[in-house]
This record gives sequence, C-alpha cells and structure tokens, in this order.
Amino acid sequence: MSITVKDNNYISSTYGRFKVELDYGKGSLVYDTQGKEYIDMSTGIAVNTFGIADDEWNDAINLQLKKLAHTSNLYYTEPCAKLAELLCQKTDMKKVFFSNSGAEANECAIKTARRYSFKKYGEGRNYIVTLKNSFHGRTVTTLSATGQDSFHTEFGPFTEGFVYADANDFDNVKELVQKHNCCAIMMELVQGEGGVMKLDENFVQKVADFCLENDVILIIDEVQTGNGRTGSLYAFQQFGIKPDIVSTAKGLGGGLPIGATMFGERVQNVLTPGSHGSTFGGNPVCCAAAYNIISRIDEKLLSDVKRKSDYIFKELCGAEGVKEVSGMGLMIGLELDKDVKEVIELCLEKGVLVISAKSRLRLLPALNIPDELLHKAIKVIKECVK
Repeated sequence: MSITVKDNNYISSTYGRFKVELDYGKGSLVYDTQGKEYIDMSTGIAVNTFGIADDEWNDAINLQLKKLAHTSNLYYTEPCAKLAELLCQKTDMKKVFFSNSGAEANECAIKTARRYSFKKYGEGRNYIVTLKNSFHGRTVTTLSATGQDSFHTEFGPFTEGFVYADANDFDNVKELVQKHNCCAIMMELVQGEGGVMKLDENFVQKVADFCLENDVILIIDEVQTGNGRTGSLYAFQQFGIKPDIVSTAKGLGGGLPIGATMFGERVQNVLTPGSHGSTFGGNPVCCAAAYNIISRIDEKLLSDVKRKSDYIFKELCGAEGVKEVSGMGLMIGLELDKDVKEVIELCLEKGVLVISAKSRLRLLPALNIPDELLHKAIKVIKECVK
C-alpha cells in the first residue's frame, strides 16, 4: 500500500495535498519517493529556517535527546532558560512563555492582554481589535481573532470579543477601540495567509503611539514574519515600534514544534502560577533546536536575506505574467495573470516547491538558500507564470 493510499485511508482529510510523496532532503533540496529532486521554496510554510536536515541544528537536537527529552514545567531545564534569555536579549522583551504552535502563542497573547486589563480596570474592557484580512490561527478563539469572514462559519459559536478594522486605516482602528472599550490591538506586520501584504509603516507607528497613550496592549503576531524571515530577527524591529506582546512560532524551531509569547515591560508579570500552562511548552529538545536557530541569525545572515529579497523583487517585478510583488525579506507574494493552482502544479512538474496565500503565489525559501539554487528556482517560476 502506497503512502498516498495509507494517508487517504487513515488520516483525516483536512489537507489538500499535492500529488508528491516526499522522502528526504538536505538544505534547500528535497527528494520524493521516486528520487525526483525539488528546490524547496516553501520550507514547510516558513518553518525550515536553515533548510532540511541542517547539520548544526541536528547536532543540537541529538545532544539534547541524549540528555533529557522531556520533563514537566514543574522543574527547571537549561535549554528553556537559555532560549528565553537569548530571545529577551535580542528583542529587548522581558519574559517569555513557551508553547507548541503559533495558535497557542496567540491564545497566550490574547489571555495576557485581557488579564492585564481585568486586573487594572475590572470587567467590561476585554475586546480586541484585529485587522481585516488577518490570520491568527485555527483554534476557536484564534479563528475568531482572524479578520476573514470565510473562517467564521460552521464552527460556531465563536469566541466573542473581537472587532475588525481595515488595514492601514488608523481612524477606523481608533474608532473601534473607543467604541468597544478595547484592551488590545493585534496585528501581523505582513499579513501572510492574507496574501503576503505588508502594512504601511506610518499606520503601524500611529497605532503603536495610540496604544501607549491609551494603555491599550499592542500585540504583534510574528508567527510567520519572525525569526529572520523578513530581514530582521523580528519584523517589528524594522517598523520603529516597541510592542507589549510578540507571538512567534514556525521558523523558531527550524522544523520542531515550538511557539513563544514574549512580554514587554507592561505585561511581563501578568501571568502568574496557575493562570496559564502547556504540557509540552518549553520542551528541552525543541528549545535546544530553537536556541541553535536564534543564535545563528546574525547581521551577516540578515543582510544576506535582504540581498536575496532584492534579487527576487528585481527579477519578478514587471516579469511577464506577474501583476504585483508584495512582502518583505524572504516572505514574498505574487499576484499573477494565471490561476495560482495551475502555476503551483507547473512548478511542481519542473522541480520547484511553491505554495499559495489566497490567490497569490507565495515564496518562503530557507534563509540560507544558495544563490545558485535560488536563481534556478526563480528562472523556473518565471517560466511557469507566463
């Protein structure tokens, strides 16, 4: 029985999988069970930060596996503490809560913002403004936070307490905060699942200033934009703002599941024993993997991410079949003349793995993808979008 048949027989049909059975890989190359080679321009949806089976990452994981694979959060472990320290040092945040995914990191952010407001102002100040076209996760609460009507069906009743503003419309954000007595504003600086749309920097700065002036908690969702993806360790560092809460996941673990919610000064002590938790959060192996990833994202690498981004924008802006190129760093979206599903299938045939974001083609290569493979992949993509 083939992998595909077993999958169809025994795994819940929640994914529209491509007709390829991946077997192994190295760096930015991956191979299927038939031995066909592909250039990976999707990295597990921005997860494989340094590509597949990275040697340093593997070594860090294997070393920790031989020492301690798991313990509960009733005890201290070195990888968890080291990772939290490193994240705080590199972001100027104060404390960290570890979980397993981006949705969980966002759940923690939402709970923290509401608890901050409850402790300070009491009942009735619990609404959160998010942006239309946003995506914050697939739990009932993070679906509710997601500003897309298509996600607000079939699974109701949804968690109440969210209102949706137009992206880049500060007056609309301000109006909703005042109307609903909101405790927080939550934004992705590049709306990933919404089509890889970067927010206007002036808008972001106005929102940040407004939050500070009105004691509204600013949550920045960096699940996809974080960990070097946009050309800085976290995207907010390019927008001149200081969030109260930053959530992240995906590329943090480089291929192992880990989420993190980072707290600024105002909210660093909001969560107390018993107010939140996660059985696998702060897992020593996942933390060792993440520590390896974050410690290697330096200015040299980030400069290279920006250089590769500039190359992709230059090659694809104005290319035949490309209407628009959006995004930041190595998180790039293409609006095309062709149907995006057709282009993905063509790229797959020609040995390049790409994915979509709504109606756009989405490119998320490894941060260290070799120039030779990047150039080859972009050439194939240009041929397929014509």
